[in-house]
Amino acid sequence: MTTTLLDLAEAKQTAALKTQPVTSPPKPAQDQIKINQLSRSQGVDKTKRTTRAPLAKPARVPGPTEPPYIGDFYMSENIPTQTNCPDGIRSRIKESEFGPRFLEHIPVLQWAQHVTQEQHQRLKRYPGAHGWGGVDYDTLVDTLTVLNSSANWRMLDDWESRRNKLECSHCAVVGNGGILKGSKKGKEIDGHDYVFRTNGAVIKGFEEDVGSRTTHYTFSTNTLMNSMRSYGGIGYSGPPVSTETRYVFLPDHDRDYLLMKAASTHTFVVRGPERGKDPTRYFGKDVSAAKLKMYHPDFIRYLRNRFLRSKILNSQFRSIYRPSTGAAMLLAALHTCDQVSAYGFMTPDYSKYSDHYYDKSYRQVGFYANHDMRMEMTVWQKLHKAGLITLYMRN
Repeated sequence: MTTTLLDLAEAKQTAALKTQPVTSPPKPAQDQIKINQLSRSQGVDKTKRTTRAPLAKPARVPGPTEPPYIGDFYMSENIPTQTNCPDGIRSRIKESEFGPRFLEHIPVLQWAQHVTQEQHQRLKRYPGAHGWGGVDYDTLVDTLTVLNSSANWRMLDDWESRRNKLECSHCAVVGNGGILKGSKKGKEIDGHDYVFRTNGAVIKGFEEDVGSRTTHYTFSTNTLMNSMRSYGGIGYSGPPVSTETRYVFLPDHDRDYLLMKAASTHTFVVRGPERGKDPTRYFGKDVSAAKLKMYHPDFIRYLRNRFLRSKILNSQFRSIYRPSTGAAMLLAALHTCDQVSAYGFMTPDYSKYSDHYYDKSYRQVGFYANHDMRMEMTVWQKLHKAGLITLYMRN
């Protein structure tokens, strides 16, 4: 049964909103800049009735020299846990080295309750995936008001019907790395309760290595369109489509909000690069608001600030730096699942493997200034060593 806004209005959500003074954010630059344009010193890490939005409280007081674009202040909300897992990640992470970074009540997803003038004023100072900079208030209202049920604010929205008396949710998070080629991990991946995939996830013909199920597909409109152009010749025609598949937008621009609105209402995109396009072309004829989710910009900024604080933030490319789409997906699973197994993510021996498992011939892994893949690799190693995720490695 789907929980409505009226149901959530009864939940106790108390905190106080405090923000930094509004400052002008750096202007966004182009989406991808080859990493060889960065010097090593600049950032290559080698190794209707609606309740008010849950009021935000400061995560910590920033230092006197902390740049205003960091914005280490986040909304906080108390959404009841869905499981009674005795040894889930959230209970163990607090005792690990990641404990000081972890915010238990950070909103992973944004939805109807979050869109207020007050929150727009707070978040419009942050560009790209880290805020609502460049997205006008009317567009936010038009989009987020259709995300008005528990299916939109809970990542594992169908757990009650799926759990089969299990106390813990088990999630497989599948990247597209070449390490999966020949792995024969497909059956193991599909055996999880949930299977997360991202971007150019080519499945047909690779089921033995990567599995066939997809319950959560993470993407931005930009990465979706790029994947269709780049990998169409090897079998990627769009996101996986199935009854159990949910589509999780990582919004980088207003085009993500426009595509989300069109998909939820079965209308054509009204403006922007996708103007006139039919979203059922990507998400299937049965797509509905209940199958759509969207990461909260506070969550992405929190991941950047606390888990993936790259030296790129000290460089001229700071305005385009964000966690990779795969990193956002994996860390979202860390915040919502009880047990997480990660496959197809970069490991220290990455040079042995092609960039993707579906590459027809060996392709060297490329590095770009908008992501810090080496830093991400180091974090995956630390999470694995701490027992917070199980990372697939050949050795």
